[in-house]
Amino acid sequence: MRIAIACDHAAVSLKDELRDWLTNEGYDVLDLGTHGSGSVDYPDYGRRLADALASGDADRGIALCGSGIGIMIAANRNPAVRCALVHEPLSAGLARSHNDANAIALGARLIGPEMARACVAAFLSTDFLGGRHAARVDMLKELA
Repeated sequence: MRIAIACDHAAVSLKDELRDWLTNEGYDVLDLGTHGSGSVDYPDYGRRLADALASGDADRGIALCGSGIGIMIAANRNPAVRCALVHEPLSAGLARSHNDANAIALGARLIGPEMARACVAAFLSTDFLGGRHAARVDMLKELA
């Protein structure tokens, strides 16, 4: 599974930590930046993540900014993306099992590295349940 990860300046440290952890766990990680602490615009990085998912360059995505909100909104502008803002493993798992989320957003100013890893682990290890949830996900596609 190839995981795309993108962030703005507020989340570089968390992105780097998650990238290294995922690589050590055996995932192929596509680091879309940013790579420094200089101010950048989160919509640019949300778009990079969305483009990687839409093109098939990545199977799943992790979007990071200070709150997780801005980059999530940016990524979700692409109809191929279902990015959920999560704060703990339960919401990360539900995003996958009920909503077939292909990306999660995390707020680097709101959660620490240990909780972020727990959220990512839940997200990556949970399957979409399908069934009644599939019809609802299909309805989302009609909204695009």
